Amino acid sequence: MGKCIIISAPSGAGKTTLVHFLLKEVSSLEFSVSACSRLKRSHETDGKDYFFMSSDEFRHKIISGELLESQEVYPGMFYGTLKSEVKRIFDAGKNIIFDVDVVGGLNLKRIFAGNALSVFVQPPSLEVLKERLETRKSETSENIQRRIAKAEKEMKTAIKFDQIIINDDLERTCAELKQMVEGFLKKTNKLI
Repeated sequence: MGKCIIISAPSGAGKTTLVHFLLKEVSSLEFSVSACSRLKRSHETDGKDYFFMSSDEFRHKIISGELLESQEVYPGMFYGTLKSEVKRIFDAGKNIIFDVDVVGGLNLKRIFAGNALSVFVQPPSLEVLKERLETRKSETSENIQRRIAKAEKEMKTAIKFDQIIINDDLERTCAELKQMVEGFLKKTNKLI
């Protein structure tokens, strides 16, 4: 079995940007496409950014045991990791990188234990996070407020991750994260 890199953060903290950076820089990593029941944004592609499905389809995958982990992030809005994605990547001899919310990150850390490095990406402040979400222009002000309230709670769980990285300077954050990930991937796990 390969290793897993789990990148989690509040929405808008920059985790997807960091994951894309790592995919370009670390050739042994392959992206695990998550499943979700939210609407696709205009710049997203089904099967590349997420596997988009209805809430009913998602519930069926939960019941049929097709998901490694899942959660209802907001009412009626599910996210999760398909077992078939994990198998596909490990079968290809690659290490997995996950771009997941905080609950998903902690679930995956529990599942993969010592074979996973979990990293919490923290925004410099809630004010900066709010500005980033507003700049996206993809959310209503009500959704932004909901995401900020959720981010406050999520930031309290950061200590449960293996590493915390503050995304206040993208270039520095990328370099620090790359060094952290490469160091973890070079370690060999020895069973006792």
